[in-house]
Amino acid sequence: MAAPFLLRSLFSSSRKSSPTSSLTPSRFFSKLNHFSRAFSSAASAATAPTSSAATLDPSHLRNVAVIAHVDHGKTTLMDRLLRQCGADIPHERAMDSISLERERGITISSKVTSITWKENELNMVDTPGHADFGGEVERVVGMVEGAILVVDAGEGPLAQTKFVLAKALKYGLRPILLMNKVDRPSVTVETCNEVESLVFDLFANLGATEEQLDFPVLYASAKEGWASTTFTKDPPAEAKNMSQLLDVIVSHVLPPNASIDAPFQMLVSMMERDFYLGRILTGRVYSGVVRIGDRVHGLRNNDSVAEKIEDGKVVKVMKKKGTIMVPVDCAGAGDIISIAGLATPSIGHTVATVEVMSVLPTVVLDPPTISMTFGVNDSPLAGRDGTHLTGGRIGDRLMAEAETNLAINVLPGISESFEVQGRGELQLGILIENMRREGFELSVSPPKVMYKTENGQKLEPVEEVTIEVNDEHVGLVMEALSHRRAEVTDMGPVSGTVGRTRLSLTCPSRGLVGYRSVFSTDTRGTGFMHCAFSAYEKYRGALGNVRKGVLVSMGYGTITAHALMSLEARGTLFVSPGMETYDGMIVGEHSKDTDLDVNPVRAKALTNVRAASKDENVKLTPPRLITLEEAIGYVASDELIEVTPKSIRLRKKYLDVNKRKTMSRRPRE
Repeated sequence: MAAPFLLRSLFSSSRKSSPTSSLTPSRFFSKLNHFSRAFSSAASAATAPTSSAATLDPSHLRNVAVIAHVDHGKTTLMDRLLRQCGADIPHERAMDSISLERERGITISSKVTSITWKENELNMVDTPGHADFGGEVERVVGMVEGAILVVDAGEGPLAQTKFVLAKALKYGLRPILLMNKVDRPSVTVETCNEVESLVFDLFANLGATEEQLDFPVLYASAKEGWASTTFTKDPPAEAKNMSQLLDVIVSHVLPPNASIDAPFQMLVSMMERDFYLGRILTGRVYSGVVRIGDRVHGLRNNDSVAEKIEDGKVVKVMKKKGTIMVPVDCAGAGDIISIAGLATPSIGHTVATVEVMSVLPTVVLDPPTISMTFGVNDSPLAGRDGTHLTGGRIGDRLMAEAETNLAINVLPGISESFEVQGRGELQLGILIENMRREGFELSVSPPKVMYKTENGQKLEPVEEVTIEVNDEHVGLVMEALSHRRAEVTDMGPVSGTVGRTRLSLTCPSRGLVGYRSVFSTDTRGTGFMHCAFSAYEKYRGALGNVRKGVLVSMGYGTITAHALMSLEARGTLFVSPGMETYDGMIVGEHSKDTDLDVNPVRAKALTNVRAASKDENVKLTPPRLITLEEAIGYVASDELIEVTPKSIRLRKKYLDVNKRKTMSRRPRE
């Protein structure tokens, strides 16, 4: 395509410059050489990778992770840092690239980007704040030397602040404390001093070293885009930026201690797939230099012996600059990069030059605490919405997820089912939501807690819970949590707020399953609750009465308004007229503790006798439509969740009423 374009340009330029003159052979070849040189230089400029000699010098590198509790402002802070260093931000929360992250306003997976500040390359890692995604934090903290601990100046350190900080201190990182949201009216100097002392106590309780305890403190408003080393609510116009924070990062965080002269080694911490490049491996270069075309191989640890996985060649070296991936010629020790060319290595494996046969130490993740069983959807309405229906397709998708997310374990079960182990119901709920958006249909069991047995004693996972509610709701919340085997460790008023109480509790993980929606209803949406895994403790006994019975359909067909009108007095309905139902499907919550079989498809009988009065108008209360997260916490041990791309249904595990009666005589867990 380039040659005809060059010839047309050649002749048109000749006619424009001299309409009457003829194009001689010498002039023709002269212009042809000129155009070919211009074309080749433009093409090479468009495709040439960028490289900087400074990036090969570890002293110009700073690797920093941004860690915080949920909603304390990590991703907003990353936006402001990117803009400060000249990156083009297409929208707010630019680092949240997954659609579910933008919809829910939370960070689900860790992301790496790099920014340039005063001849230094800063590799910034944005991490999730929710404890369910703690595996994302654990596998990236080994790549960095420093961390920015973001704490809400109004709320102070909370349960998940302790969780992420413990991981950072364990790996010897040097944190920087950033008090965010200091521009709020309720935040004062006294408030910040109190929060700073609480954070210092938290550092000390977690076993921080003297060097880690000597952390700098900054005050910021990530929303307004400024940070300051001194307390202020409205800095001068020339200081309304992030330069002071960037300067502290360069001065406080140590450069990576790495050798460029040693052979190349890299530990894979993240992995993604590209349609053209195949598997892209992201990690930190621990030693040496990698260039395009280098011969490398993948290694893994097999019973303390390095095992070769695959030989290959580096076809591309890339680095995230702002929000785009940029190709580079080479990268040196201490840098965080992405390479393509190998198809087998995954997270936790080592990529090294062919003469190296030693693996790098991998990150030890916390064990999963909860499990759910994923199986084929076998309800009478199966196959209407989804495109991926078989157990083989479900298993392949789950295995692919376990390869990129080390915090999830997948174990094959019986009859095309799979046991999926994770950190919490939110993490598994995100996986189910992604699968249904991809066209999967499946049935999901209720979450089960993973117990341990040590010295003949049964142990269960226990979580630390922080709750803040209005005073009038304290009694209702404590009564509900007492049924769930919670124990109060601390209770007191919220400083700076009148009429609010903060509770600190420990509660078994099984007791918290499904409680979040109940808590939101009990507090009328005014309370907040945060949980983080604490430890395995002695089994606290069976739970109290935490749920009512359900209304179970015993008819197949379309639900009618006439039938629902008579069922409203029995409890709360989950369905509306016009929806499909079948035997064994749950259509509502019973007002009593027992299950009740009902017929929601009953139609009004028609007769040829004219009634003296008009037919009554059917006025129904709007149903309670169950979301996926509510369904995961709601279903009992003898129930399942039917998940399709278009609907979420609750059903009994055994659809036949006689089989249910037989199984109900067995003792429950």
